[in-house]
Amino acid sequence: MTHPPVRAYVGLGANLGDSLATLRGVIDELAITPGIAHCLASPFYRSAPVDAAGPDFINAVAALDTTLGPLELLDVLQALEQRHGRQRPYRNAPRTLDLDLLLHGDAVLDTPRLVLPHPRMHQRAFVLAPLRDLAPGLVLAQGPLRTLLAQLADQPIERLAD
Repeated sequence: MTHPPVRAYVGLGANLGDSLATLRGVIDELAITPGIAHCLASPFYRSAPVDAAGPDFINAVAALDTTLGPLELLDVLQALEQRHGRQRPYRNAPRTLDLDLLLHGDAVLDTPRLVLPHPRMHQRAFVLAPLRDLAPGLVLAQGPLRTLLAQLADQPIERLAD
């Protein structure tokens, strides 16, 4: 089913393998996916895992203009995770690729498969910093990105050189 184009934001992360190369490749794959007309990626960031052990993550956010509905886009993201060897042995396990649908236009969903807006993005500096790079004026239900990010000063995050 074709939907009117909307702006969606996807969180990207990886902490196994060549994370930076994986994320760059996934951004290229998203850009050529049918139903995605435009894909713009934030700078990359390094952050420690939150509520987990393992190597540091490389993170970014992609802004997509898409005609895919939320669940259709989720299917695309999960297929990409599978192609890149994503395993789910336990909650918050290290991963080769993690793709989270953060926002899909103004959609509000609460289903077993998908909750939109993403329920924990306001608690994650590794999401808010790259999201702010793409949409500095964005205001979430919990407040402006700048304010929310300031509240997470205890979560170290490092912007990587372009």
